Amino acid sequence: MLENSRVATRLPAKDLERARAFYADKLGLEPVEERPGGLLYQCGSGRFALFTSTGAASGDHTQMAWEVDDIEAVVEQLRGRGVVFEEVDLPGMRTVDGIAYVEGNYPSAGVGERAAWFRDSEGNLLGIGQPVR
Repeated sequence: MLENSRVATRLPAKDLERARAFYADKLGLEPVEERPGGLLYQCGSGRFALFTSTGAASGDHTQMAWEVDDIEAVVEQLRGRGVVFEEVDLPGMRTVDGIAYVEGNYPSAGVGERAAWFRDSEGNLLGIGQPVR
């Protein structure tokens, strides 16, 4: 029933205009559609929406991620725009200059993934991943 359906992420925003500015200024993204209380973005074949919410993102887990071909280049470019990357130091996973190797990480199509995380203006934890084949 759902296997042929498109999947889209929804991210809460307490301040939609602040979020719009973050996604434009820091990530270089502009909405493809706007509605009262919501912004829709297109990245590759996927979509995500920001919606006005009085709730707050927990920020305890990755809520959305982009898969890239060159994580160093993307991290460098985003840092140049003022994005601050999370530093992680956990058993079996530690970031070095903002990038971690995650062995066997799912949904990587390879043997693992190189990953980096940052928070948007609303506290949503976002990730960037590059499969290791």
